[in-house]
Amino acid sequence: MNPNRSHGGIQLLLAAEQEAQNIVNDAKNAKTSRLKQAKEEANREIAAYRSEMEAEFQKKVAESSGDSGANVKRLQQETDDKIQYLKSEAGRVSNDVTDMLLKHVTTVKK
Repeated sequence: MNPNRSHGGIQLLLAAEQEAQNIVNDAKNAKTSRLKQAKEEANREIAAYRSEMEAEFQKKVAESSGDSGANVKRLQQETDDKIQYLKSEAGRVSNDVTDMLLKHVTTVKK
């Protein structure tokens, strides 16, 4: 074997190994770059979705709070009506209840 030829083969193998390492490094860098880009895109999409949901939520809050004054007024009126009904019923049956209580209190059982 020719020593120059084997030395040239080793150099060729070293150069090929170096080229392969460069290709692998370039691929790793490209992958890392793409992953960063995908993460940034995902973060932008998340931010857009979050702002969309927040706007929708604020819209619903505004719609429901606009009705709250009417709801409070309606509930107050219903409550007042029920209180008035209970007062009138209590006034109607109070004499009967008083008579019944007096009868049971004053009746002596053997």
